[in-house]
Amino acid sequence: MSTVEYLLNGLGTAMQWHNIAFVFMGVLIGTVVGVLPGIGPMSGVALLIPITATMTAGLGPEESATSSIILLAGVYYGAMYGGSTTSILLNTPGESSSVVTTLDGYQMAKQGRAGAALAIAAIGSFVAGLVSMIGLVFLAKPLSAIAIRFGPAEYFSLMVLGLFAISGLAGKSMLKALIMTVTGLLLATIGIDSVSGVARFTYGIPQLYQGLEFLTVAVGMFALGEVFKTILHREGNDGELAKINRVTPTKQDLKDSAGAIGRGSVLGFFIGLLPGAGAILASFFSYIVEKKISKNPGKFGKGAIEGVAAPESANNAAAGGAMIPLLTLGIPSSGTTAIMMGAFIMYNVQPGPLLFTDHPQLAWGVIASMFVGNLMLLVLNMPLVRLFAKVIETPTKYLIPLIILFSVFGVYAVQYSVFDLMLMLGCGVAGYYLSKNDFPLAPLVLGLILGPMMENNMRRALTISNGDFAIFLQKPVSLLFLIIGALWLVIPLVLKLRGKKVLINEEA
Repeated sequence: MSTVEYLLNGLGTAMQWHNIAFVFMGVLIGTVVGVLPGIGPMSGVALLIPITATMTAGLGPEESATSSIILLAGVYYGAMYGGSTTSILLNTPGESSSVVTTLDGYQMAKQGRAGAALAIAAIGSFVAGLVSMIGLVFLAKPLSAIAIRFGPAEYFSLMVLGLFAISGLAGKSMLKALIMTVTGLLLATIGIDSVSGVARFTYGIPQLYQGLEFLTVAVGMFALGEVFKTILHREGNDGELAKINRVTPTKQDLKDSAGAIGRGSVLGFFIGLLPGAGAILASFFSYIVEKKISKNPGKFGKGAIEGVAAPESANNAAAGGAMIPLLTLGIPSSGTTAIMMGAFIMYNVQPGPLLFTDHPQLAWGVIASMFVGNLMLLVLNMPLVRLFAKVIETPTKYLIPLIILFSVFGVYAVQYSVFDLMLMLGCGVAGYYLSKNDFPLAPLVLGLILGPMMENNMRRALTISNGDFAIFLQKPVSLLFLIIGALWLVIPLVLKLRGKKVLINEEA
């Protein structure tokens, strides 16, 4: 059978009434999971695995596995949609890949353009979902063959490139951005060393043995930091915020965001293929690319529609791309796909090269359900844009308790720890003072996320080379990533120095 015939059979599976119900439930729950700060797709999928087993108990083994994976996949890419909502309206990332969306999305909301930002996020996510699904259907095996050739040295250098690139993402000073990046990497070392078993920087505090959780730090710095800023500076509107008259994007918005959606979709799909990269790195890279190629980069961070379209498209495309290594090679490329792999195994289905041969109904049914789910998400999200946009008109005296409630619930529901609530409060204070002094928070968060993966890949590479750091330069792809990363730092500095010299000459 041809690929198209397999896909049509999969569509027939996905269109069965009970599977349509599971797709709808998955994307709806995923959207809610994405909206709630701190939960994220990984926690949402993990919490739902035992529930899906109960819900599909009356079906046959193959049908039960198919329906369960369809629901879990819906939660995964549904959370990518929902994560943009609180990022735009409350400056609070619903999940990690939505951190970048806060930079311009929240500024648009403050300008009374929340509706346009939410609509563009929904449209970009839908287009990216279609692009990634087409890529998943036709390019799964050849693209996975390329990605699997990446060794630990290449992955380490890719992450170094990501951290170098982020230095120019936000803030006025590259030095401050680098300081925050290094701080994030240092925070990532806290906890039990997975290789030696030695406790690092825990100071005898048992709660630190597992390290600092991303959601605790991110929710504290972004959500509570904004709360402290609003209270101490008496910012906010007390119900007097400008009316949001238009909840759909203008023709100019669509024109400005079209290229960003296309580039973000393609870039996100390819980055999603790489284990360890995923939606987080895809959203950061897509934002940086748009800022670099823009004729007016100064508008980014001040409410640029491209700053919403690019990362939201990229993180949804990355979710589709991340399914390729999982389905065709049995290699999870993110925390969420690792949990989904556990669900496969729970149903006695081994993802990998034989999946499409031994379980074609499941494999193609899941792929086809993602087409159906993305369409459902667009239909669900576009009519609700006006409802979501109304949130920004909430008076500050109601909005602040709401943000605190979401933050506390999101952290405690996952961690069940009072210590994490205290840590979140501390991060909120730190986030307020850092942002007040123009230290960008995004590089710290990315350093915290990528730190453990960078360390593991560096150790693996050094184990292969018997401790010789030259391995990072001997691998062509690794060397290419490092050169690009170095240029990303050096070129802006050179241009800045040249600009100063020109200014001095003009004054002379």
